[in-house]
Amino acid sequence: MSSLTLTDPSQEIDSYMAEQGEADIPPFITPTPQPETSSAQTMDPIEKVAFVEREKARKMEAGETWYLVSKRWWKRWRSACTGEIDKDGPSVAEQEVGPVDNSLLLDEAGGLKISLTEGIDVEFVPEEIWNVFATWYGTSPHPLARRVTTRGLFAKTTYLELHPPSIKVLRLASDAPTNLALGPPYPVIQVSIGDSVKDLCDKVANAVKPNATLHIPYRVWKVEHSPEDWRTLEFPTEKLKDLQPEIVEESLMRLEDKGVENGDLYIVEFKQSNGWLVDPDSLKKPLLAIEAPQPVFDSNNSFFNRFPAVAPSTSLTKTTTDFFSGFGSKATASFSKSYNKPLEPGKLGLGNMGNTCFMNSALQCLAHTQELSEYFLSGVFVSELNRDNPLGMRGAIAEAFGSLLERIWATSGPSTSYSPREFKQQLARFAPQFSGYQQHDSQELVAFLLDGLHEDLNRVLKKPYVEKPDWEGGGDEELVKLAKQSWDGYMMRNDSVIVDLFQGQYQSTLVCPECSKVSITFDPFMYLTLPLPVNKKWKHTIYYVPWDSDRPHVTVPVEVHRDATFKELRILLGRYMDAVPENLITMEIFQHRFYKTLDDSVPLADVNDNDTVVCFELPCNARQGRMHKKGPDDPFILPVFLCDTKPPAITRPAYGMTRNQPAYFGYPTVVVVDRQQATSVESIYEAVIHRLERWTRNASDLYVWEAPSEEETITEIPAPTSTYPTMESVTEITPDGDVREVQEPSYPTMESVTEITPDGDDREVQEPAPAEEEDIPDDKEMVLDADDAARIDPRLVGPKPDIFDLRLQTNYKEFAGSYSSYSQSKWEQWDNRKFEAKKKGTEVLLQHNDAIFCEFDENMKAYFFGETRIYEQSNWEDWGEFIHPEYEEAKKAGAAKHKKGLTLEDCLEEFVREEQLGEEDLWYCPQCKKHQQATKKFDLWKAPDILVVHLKRFSNNRILRDKIDSFVDFPIEDFDLGDKVGERAVAKRLLEQGIEMEELKTVQLDEPLVYDLFAVDEHMGGLGGGHYRAYSSNHLTGKWYHFDDAYVTPAQPRDAVNANAYLLFYRRRSNHPLGGKTHEKVEEHKAKEPEDVPELEAADAGDGHLPTPPDEHYNKARSIVGGTLQQWGDTRSHMPSPPADDPPDFEEAQSDPLVSDSYDNIFPYTHDGYAFSDHFRKSSPTSSNEAEVDPDLDRDHDMWDPNYTTSLNLDLDNDDNGWGAGSAQDSPSFSEPSASVGSPLEDDLYDDNDDDRVGDVPDENLDEKDESKTT
Repeated sequence: MSSLTLTDPSQEIDSYMAEQGEADIPPFITPTPQPETSSAQTMDPIEKVAFVEREKARKMEAGETWYLVSKRWWKRWRSACTGEIDKDGPSVAEQEVGPVDNSLLLDEAGGLKISLTEGIDVEFVPEEIWNVFATWYGTSPHPLARRVTTRGLFAKTTYLELHPPSIKVLRLASDAPTNLALGPPYPVIQVSIGDSVKDLCDKVANAVKPNATLHIPYRVWKVEHSPEDWRTLEFPTEKLKDLQPEIVEESLMRLEDKGVENGDLYIVEFKQSNGWLVDPDSLKKPLLAIEAPQPVFDSNNSFFNRFPAVAPSTSLTKTTTDFFSGFGSKATASFSKSYNKPLEPGKLGLGNMGNTCFMNSALQCLAHTQELSEYFLSGVFVSELNRDNPLGMRGAIAEAFGSLLERIWATSGPSTSYSPREFKQQLARFAPQFSGYQQHDSQELVAFLLDGLHEDLNRVLKKPYVEKPDWEGGGDEELVKLAKQSWDGYMMRNDSVIVDLFQGQYQSTLVCPECSKVSITFDPFMYLTLPLPVNKKWKHTIYYVPWDSDRPHVTVPVEVHRDATFKELRILLGRYMDAVPENLITMEIFQHRFYKTLDDSVPLADVNDNDTVVCFELPCNARQGRMHKKGPDDPFILPVFLCDTKPPAITRPAYGMTRNQPAYFGYPTVVVVDRQQATSVESIYEAVIHRLERWTRNASDLYVWEAPSEEETITEIPAPTSTYPTMESVTEITPDGDVREVQEPSYPTMESVTEITPDGDDREVQEPAPAEEEDIPDDKEMVLDADDAARIDPRLVGPKPDIFDLRLQTNYKEFAGSYSSYSQSKWEQWDNRKFEAKKKGTEVLLQHNDAIFCEFDENMKAYFFGETRIYEQSNWEDWGEFIHPEYEEAKKAGAAKHKKGLTLEDCLEEFVREEQLGEEDLWYCPQCKKHQQATKKFDLWKAPDILVVHLKRFSNNRILRDKIDSFVDFPIEDFDLGDKVGERAVAKRLLEQGIEMEELKTVQLDEPLVYDLFAVDEHMGGLGGGHYRAYSSNHLTGKWYHFDDAYVTPAQPRDAVNANAYLLFYRRRSNHPLGGKTHEKVEEHKAKEPEDVPELEAADAGDGHLPTPPDEHYNKARSIVGGTLQQWGDTRSHMPSPPADDPPDFEEAQSDPLVSDSYDNIFPYTHDGYAFSDHFRKSSPTSSNEAEVDPDLDRDHDMWDPNYTTSLNLDLDNDDNGWGAGSAQDSPSFSEPSASVGSPLEDDLYDDNDDDRVGDVPDENLDEKDESKTT
């Protein structure tokens, strides 16, 4: 207890418990016990892998520290320990692995890359595993420790915080700025969003404490503006006033709830011997020159409170704490109206806060939805907040969105851009998947936001149970009634502005292929996801090996849809090669072995372009389908590997281990051994010989041949001579009409030859014509002996023995189960197998997970296959090419379709195309009483007023995410859906028949169903590193703008039609108001209190603006970094990112508290209310991944004077200066002195006699409200 002092008792107890290792609040880096070094050192490689993977698989717990390990190093390490082959690089011995190398995870600035995926780029290991890695292989030069924390408000999820916020810390000093600018650079520290405000104060104070051994009272200031030109540790007091500082009040509230962001700036003030450096009251401006900022929801004059009062359950009660005033402290600064400047409503840019372009683009599209913005800006939504909906977010998302819309459509403000931090904070609280600074899918945000707004504004306060109706057959009338009944049932539980504007209805039809049972259901949709009919092909060359050795092995080029599996590929190969698809087995070969079994469940996208895929035809079912059921008489399908005879054992002196890894060569193959063959080693040997026959040019020498025995008949072949003619059979018809064969001599054909006599005369003589040139026998061959007189066909006796040693290994499940030299595979002796079979009462020597090894000695290998690396006697490189006509036609059709291009009409046709369900997605037929591969078809039934079209450009295939970059042409105007909506088609048919139905009275057949484009959300670039931007039309001015985060430029509607278009927003063209019930409520509200709705003011660039609240003021905005934004290189998008607007003067920029200070009533369980800090703005990056980088966090630390000394007057040379040895872990609270317990040191620290002993009388010079602490 000697370390305890007379400071705050609760603080000292916390400090003492922390020293004893029993603190309740875990630190940022939580030490965890390490395994004993001795046991870790004695593990063999296989035990190491098992130990690491076991610990890695355990569940993460909040507060733990886990480390990042590069996937490349992980694979290299695992390959070294297990002997598994790593296709990404050569295998190494374990002693060559080296320390963990995480350099691939870092960007050029040395920070962690943004888009990292577990299992692909990185692996996560607990701290104890990281420590044993350091013990085994040395200390890593790039340790990447991260804290496990929780996120979310209600549904807490545990996750590893990959990108914790980095904050800048300065120390307040009273010296002149010119002197302080020569000091050392300020530190940048990392905090966790799971830390408390108390933890934050501790860390920032310790980071800049002038003397680590002293315990000095301090207080922490949070500033609204980050001085961009300040780079050194100490900051002058005279400049603090310009930064709108506020004292941080400590609490246990999480930094996530407080709104701490990356790049925030904190200034620590240490108490001097003569008191505090700054008087908080002196930082306030004169009241005559300023006005207090008006809360958005709380003031009697604010925009949202100019409307009728609402029910008590949804009312907003004024509290004393401003919602966004910063860490729960009272608002102490107010600002002049003159800081605002006129703005064009709807032209506000949204700043990128670090990979938030996905959110900014989506918000711009939704904010420019005219009917939605009018609903929020009119204030109707306040009366419809449903805080009691368990599926909603207690109205928080709706309020935050309404506040943001008010800012976007304001007629005046401090700047042309704004960073929606408050909205992002609320979003992260209720949707933890959007927290942090990683890139996300803009469509997923739109889906969540529309659903969240719907539940927050759901007019149904108590949802009844509604049973979904079934289709019982019938015609159009029954179909209409079913659709109406389904819609009415849905509306009994769901009724909101989102339903009125965005929701339509589609029809789903299932048909049983066996009994033709039809099932029809109707379901609502909020956005329409359309597939792109782009058959993005998986192109590969397959090595096909027929079972019949007389048929050649060939390469087969194929093109299959990229989303297909190897099941579809085998069906295609079966059709190409006239084989049974179930009898084909597909494998990947790597380094003379089977690397992976490619069964029905493996997507084609899992195979890389340079992977070797071989398809073997078998005489039986290959058993690669899940539907196959094993039988007791199934033959054995075994892999066959070629290897050298008994390679020397490889001893690992470091671990005393020996491995007998076979020296593989050539290509592996597959053998099928039936039960009868499996009873004899000789029969198994013979089956293997048959499989090797096609791979050697000396195939006949694999067998033993012999001549016929003497008892067999020898057929004599007479040798023709020139003396006697040969005899031949001639068919003769007798005079009686009978047919008989007779033997007649066959004379050679005679020809005329010119002969010159000795006298020189010419004469012609007749001579037999010679035989064809190739038939003229050599003179030597005309000499016949007794053996040549008979034609002898050698007889096959059987396979030649002892060509190779037939060996056996076990545990080769799926052919590649023993890809490791240290795996559980082991050599089996045939004698042991015979003994085991006899014990089991069987003669079968094989098991289903066996593998056959053919061990060749050097001579046999050279004779049958050739010399090593040349293999001139093998047929491994002799592959013919087989191109199927279907393949050629498919390529031509694809080229023609690509030339034609895609339209939105094509995407709709693909959406309504009938398809058959897969084997893994069966439908239960109530009539057949079993699951069936039914056909399924979607159709549009009811179209919404606002149609959001999602072009499905992204696809997921296990570890592969892919994007379709094809250009889709879509109309800007006159997008006609009249012939594609079933409700209208049925209404027309019934009207023609003279049938009028009550259910169809809302169908407006008097006007076409035509839509006009008003916004586009576009995605540029690839996966993980792309960037989102938006185009939208301003319904007040009719102008189109391009929104690139904070940068807004004029655009033309045609610019939005490009290959980057991702989400399309269409508004229905109608003579009637859109929105139904929502429009009526807005009109009713306007009619009730027209005097409260301000007049539209004219702006510089438009005809008019939406109303904004009078006396609207904003806090001083953070300084905007100027500069030029690099243009994107995609020429298909016509709007490059523009250079930054000229930033406003420092005194002109302000920011706005966006959400009511009444959130203490909304969330009564919080301590200090919500308070969110606003980060300084930066220019929009050329890529979202660049938004994380802060130039201040990557500065040059060499630009300071090494002789610089601090100006703090702390009397550090005095050993007993009166500070005491305390914990001092809480900052003071000037607004609520009773909230914390003061220390006597605050009152008696100094006296007039400079006595450094603690006295009983408080110093008159000290502010009585000072509640400092010591550390």
